[in-house]
Amino acid sequence: MKKTTLTGLSMMAVLFLAGCGPTPKSAAVTIFDEGLRYCESTCPYDGGILIANFGSTQLDPLNTEGRGYVVFYKDGASEVLIPADGNLSGPRGMYLRGSHLFICDVNKIVVYNLAAKDEAPRVIELPEGEAFVNDLAADGNDLYASVTNTGHIFRLDITDPAQAGTPELWLSVPGPNGLAIRDGAMYVASYSPDGEAKSEHVVYRIGDLQNPVAEPFVAVPGQYDGIAFSSDGKSLYVTNWAPAGLSRIDMQTRTVEPVALTLDQPLVGPADMTVSDGTLYVPDLPNSRVVIFAE
Repeated sequence: MKKTTLTGLSMMAVLFLAGCGPTPKSAAVTIFDEGLRYCESTCPYDGGILIANFGSTQLDPLNTEGRGYVVFYKDGASEVLIPADGNLSGPRGMYLRGSHLFICDVNKIVVYNLAAKDEAPRVIELPEGEAFVNDLAADGNDLYASVTNTGHIFRLDITDPAQAGTPELWLSVPGPNGLAIRDGAMYVASYSPDGEAKSEHVVYRIGDLQNPVAEPFVAVPGQYDGIAFSSDGKSLYVTNWAPAGLSRIDMQTRTVEPVALTLDQPLVGPADMTVSDGTLYVPDLPNSRVVIFAE
């Protein structure tokens, strides 16, 4: 793996968690940016994380340039795991089942077999008009995919991840973006595709996946993007573009607390984050970097 340079890895920022008592907790923050180009999502992998990048000439989530790629980052070192092979243009949410990596990409899901990377990936097309496939989450052998522009969530069978089933419309939710599932319930971060957060763009909970009904879990409107559970499951982290930042939701009280970051360059577009082994990895899409810190 290629070691990062000092220009690509800064350890000087400090994080302050708001709302934790009179003396906020603090932890060192790592900024990783080497080799990244419009990174939208992260996913745990082999003790580190995968980082999906558009690689496009300009920030365009619906681009068709075919320059998307995936970087593997671990312990301060990085390498390109999936190069820009023409199959990815705007890679977003990822999900790993065995050796098969599912990646949302504009109007399709691209599936790579990481155990046989020379194989051509399988492409799962979504119906016409489903142009902003955004995130993935699974419950057992059911994989769910959000589509922000149509407000649809699809479900597909991944009993055999090498031959995943056809996506079927499962539920409609306003602007579904990030997805997270725990204890049989799904949480949905809502994002307005026109850029203007409205009253319906909140954090939703779907308590019964077999009889799905979306109900507001946190009713504060925003441009919510990434969503992930804390390591202990007692909190839910969400990223927001309006205003740009990161918040923590108490699962019992539903209290929302901002996570205040002291950074030389503030967050602009925090996207599809990951919590892994007590560490948060928050991609800042327009800034082409990942902000890393311990819970």
